[in-house]
Amino acid sequence: MEIAFGVLGGLGLFLYGMNLMGAGLQKVAGDRLKSLIGILTKNRVMGVFVGAIVTMLVQSSSATTVMVVGFVNAGIMNLTQAIGVIMGANIGTTITAQLIAFKLTDIAPMVIAIGVAIWLFTSKKRHKEIAEVLIGFGILFLGMSLMSDQLKPLSDSQMFENLITSLDNPLLGILVGFVITVAVQSSSASMGLLLAVTASGLINLDIAFPILFGQNIGTCVTALLSSIGANKTAKRAAVMHLLFNLIGTTIFMILIYLTPMKSLIIQLSPGKIERQIANAHTIFNIFNVLIQLPFAGFIVLAVKKLVPGEVEETTGLKYLDDRIMETPSIAVGQASKEVLRMGRLVQENLKTSIEGFMKKDEKLTHRVFAEEKVINELEKDITQYLIKLSKESLSDEESITVSTLFHTINDLERIGDHADNIAELAQYRIDNKLYFTDQALEELQLMFDKVRESFKESLWAFKTANAETAKRVIAYEKDIDLLEKQYRANHIKRLNESQCHPSSGIVFLDTISNLERVADHSSNIAISIIEAVE
Repeated sequence: MEIAFGVLGGLGLFLYGMNLMGAGLQKVAGDRLKSLIGILTKNRVMGVFVGAIVTMLVQSSSATTVMVVGFVNAGIMNLTQAIGVIMGANIGTTITAQLIAFKLTDIAPMVIAIGVAIWLFTSKKRHKEIAEVLIGFGILFLGMSLMSDQLKPLSDSQMFENLITSLDNPLLGILVGFVITVAVQSSSASMGLLLAVTASGLINLDIAFPILFGQNIGTCVTALLSSIGANKTAKRAAVMHLLFNLIGTTIFMILIYLTPMKSLIIQLSPGKIERQIANAHTIFNIFNVLIQLPFAGFIVLAVKKLVPGEVEETTGLKYLDDRIMETPSIAVGQASKEVLRMGRLVQENLKTSIEGFMKKDEKLTHRVFAEEKVINELEKDITQYLIKLSKESLSDEESITVSTLFHTINDLERIGDHADNIAELAQYRIDNKLYFTDQALEELQLMFDKVRESFKESLWAFKTANAETAKRVIAYEKDIDLLEKQYRANHIKRLNESQCHPSSGIVFLDTISNLERVADHSSNIAISIIEAVE
């Protein structure tokens, strides 16, 4: 029991260290990590590189694959792109095994000491993020050392020796590797456990290989579980990961036992079984990608057969999915895209409401009413997502971005409300056959154009994070305020001279008031951009 608690404690330290190091690396990588997603094209080879690099940074192939399922579910990545990233994730995860195999346990306390010293004696966020990486790195190896030390007494246990001997059956070894990985939900953690057992002299290479292959299959379960409730394409991405590893395991089981590959692996690091296992892990995944990448198209076709049916239309959020939060820095970028998409919908609805008013078109006003419901739901969903995201481990810049997004969606929702108000006024004008003078209509059109241009510029400032564009929006807002005052005075004069009906006057004044409020909210968005940039 004491040994079990010691191993579990070591495993806990290992997992904590790995997560801490991964979180720190993500913060340090920051914008570079987000830009990697922009590199993704239908080029599968590029996808492999992106998948490998992202996994090296997040320290988990499961996290990368779950994130891919999220991208696919959100409709921003197709299966052709996904398979390259999934293949790359398998290569990226071997870095952890290589680090562990270097036996850096002797320097782990010193690394932790350096990390803690940096954390305590610096106020710079960047330095604290680097400290997190160092502390996580050191704790990871302390966990490995603890697991290895606790397992050493088992080498004298006849019962445990008999248990290990039974794993000579390759299929049973694969099953053990699979079960351990599913239990700890991390192939890197199960690999660490395997290397700790190996370092204790409890198993040899023949037993380790099947366990290693089982771990590669077990890591697929996390993505499969995450695809529950996702759309059909996301389910296909998860199954594709499983199929890729099953095929690879089958190929390498044959190669290991029927070719000189095992001897080659031993010769690379003679007498160092931990390095042999780490090298086998790396070689397995690299060759697996090289062998299967040319046939990626066939794998995509195969999963479409395994998971048949039409793909559902994406509704609601387009760029966001909870699974993407596995990598917060990327989730922040996707949230910005979703907010910009909401802005485009509001922009189109504002245009439609204006056209409905000027053309007295009832179909257009009803379209505004329907679209406003969609915008309100989108605002609610994005807000809930941002609340969750704000609780993740974010850098200072990312926290500022999330705060800006909160303010922006609030202003966008209010602009949507004003567009809805304008559509209601248009409907009232249509229902009551209200008359407007030519001068009144000209004034409305000019103010419409100014407000639309102001809002368009605010969205461009948001997209480009351009302070100069944002300042132009603020200047527009001042001009529109003056127009609103001038046109209000003009219309009161027309009312006094009986040039138009009082009901028309109320609609006119309410319309320019709503337009002036749209300009105010556009200016608010611009001010948020300036504050975030400067």
